[in-house]
Amino acid sequence: MTTPTPAGGAAVDALLDPAFLAGVADLPMSDVRALRQQAEQSEVDLSYTRRLLQGRLDIVRRELQRRAEHDGRSLLDLLPEILSEKGRGPAHGLGRHQTVQPSAPQQLEHWVAGLTPGVDLSDVQALPDEPLEQAARALGAGERSLSERRRGVQQVMDALAGELGRRYREGLADVAQLLADESRH
Repeated sequence: MTTPTPAGGAAVDALLDPAFLAGVADLPMSDVRALRQQAEQSEVDLSYTRRLLQGRLDIVRRELQRRAEHDGRSLLDLLPEILSEKGRGPAHGLGRHQTVQPSAPQQLEHWVAGLTPGVDLSDVQALPDEPLEQAARALGAGERSLSERRRGVQQVMDALAGELGRRYREGLADVAQLLADESRH
């Protein structure tokens, strides 16, 4: 079995490399903004992927729980409960307002599906226990890895936003110029 490519692949690897932020204080404003946009896109992609993965993981875990408790209800009957926030802990995201859409939803969905090769999660009730348990472990490990990478990308975004903020606070950037640049795009 091959190890799946880490969430976000090479684009996120580049963002998480300490060299990505090296010398950012010396870059022109437009470059810092471009780096921030690059990080924002990766964060949106990771966030979307995490939501896809978490939905599958919630369904698989609930099916395992249903079996262990000998719950006679069907998974379909339990779906509203599964999809509600009930039973989940508090959100750990930073509540960022997203203005960017996922860049390649089909590729992101393919990555999530690749975490459970050979296991068809379209009918989890029909799966034997062992493949379902393996899927739960694989999805859980994928979620932990993805969340760690997402937190790293959020730290990069924060560093870039901090650099932009510093420039405005210190008078090194002009708000009027920013508005003029934005109106041209």
